[in-house]
Amino acid sequence: MPTVVIETHGCKLNMADSIAMAAQLQNGGFHVERDLIDSPDVFVLNSCTVTHVADKKARQRISRVRRDHPNTAIVMAGCYPTRDLDGVAALDAADLAVPNPNKSDIVDQVSKLLGFAETQATENRLSFNPAAVVGRTRAAVKIQEGCDQVCAYCIVPKVRGRERSVPATQLVQQINELWENGCQEVVLTGTQLGHYGFDLPSGTDNRLVAMLERVVKETEVPRIRVSSLQPTEIDLELLCLWVREGEGRLCPHLHIPLQSGSLSVSARMRRTYDPYDLAISAAIVRDVMPECSITTDIIAGFPGESEQDHEDSLSLMRHVQFADAHIFPYSRRPGTSAYHYKDQVDNATKSRRAAELRDLAAEHARSYRAREVGKARQVLWEGDGRTGLTENYLRVARSGTPAKDGEIETVRLTGANPDGTMECEPVGSG
Repeated sequence: MPTVVIETHGCKLNMADSIAMAAQLQNGGFHVERDLIDSPDVFVLNSCTVTHVADKKARQRISRVRRDHPNTAIVMAGCYPTRDLDGVAALDAADLAVPNPNKSDIVDQVSKLLGFAETQATENRLSFNPAAVVGRTRAAVKIQEGCDQVCAYCIVPKVRGRERSVPATQLVQQINELWENGCQEVVLTGTQLGHYGFDLPSGTDNRLVAMLERVVKETEVPRIRVSSLQPTEIDLELLCLWVREGEGRLCPHLHIPLQSGSLSVSARMRRTYDPYDLAISAAIVRDVMPECSITTDIIAGFPGESEQDHEDSLSLMRHVQFADAHIFPYSRRPGTSAYHYKDQVDNATKSRRAAELRDLAAEHARSYRAREVGKARQVLWEGDGRTGLTENYLRVARSGTPAKDGEIETVRLTGANPDGTMECEPVGSG
């Protein structure tokens, strides 16, 4: 049985795609491994292309695998070959390129690459152990992909296409199969989660709230995490799920992308909301769910961003006090409208602004962790049982006897470490 290793770069949507490809390959007669230890028959890199740094990381990785494992067939899949198929071919490190639209044919393509005449028939279901790709504890589940919004900086609509939702019945089946295979948390992911279901036939569970209600009622997985929502998609009807039907299972953590705290920059980015919308949504979330952590994304140095625009981002961060923030210097992506903007910000200024944003984000994250000390939280232990995640997305380190991979334990947070992890003790000890 030929062995395949799948490595995933980038977002949780890519992780969900990797799980699906692994299921197809296993059902097609391949043995799927998680780690690149020996030389497998096939190495699949499910790539990201959201920034030039992601492109560079993908090129470096397949070049290294080619050097270290010369007899392994290398497949570059995902967003990079979707954006630049000719560029992948020119690298001479990949034997096969699989753009996003062709991922569903991964078995046939890999089989032809290895010279197999035929493969076992694949099943349209997730009947495999997810530990082969993501471990036993957490798995990303794609509820939709594609984006009709077309922000000025974003390559995602080019590489993911128009918005397409996965029917709720299929999602419930997939989540139940993951749970039966030992998965303790599912992360519902997509490009525009708040738009879920608008493309599905009327009369079905074709809105996010209705789909989440079905997932809560018809699955047993202990933890359900929603990966990202825009401010205008968060309302009281949605939040009531967290404090009513989904209490204790829907994780009190919301990622709400800001991108810029400047009204003028947000408009040039073609965002469908402004920074004040985010501030209002954050206040509503904290009013309904005081224990909820709120994280965000911010882009530094978008074309035309002035020093005042940058200060506006810092000011909004000070107002909202995010539990954590991912800061990205603007990356010029061919195929986006912002690529052609004349008022590009120089790299030194972008780097300086990104550093200032990161410093403030780190300060707020430290304050958030300090406020968490003394609280009881549910930790889902992962891997070797030395680290895990709380329901509100804090990384916790464990001393003493390790826990079991996939064990959920109630702990008291006793301290915050310089590396960003939390110390803990079992509830009732001491």
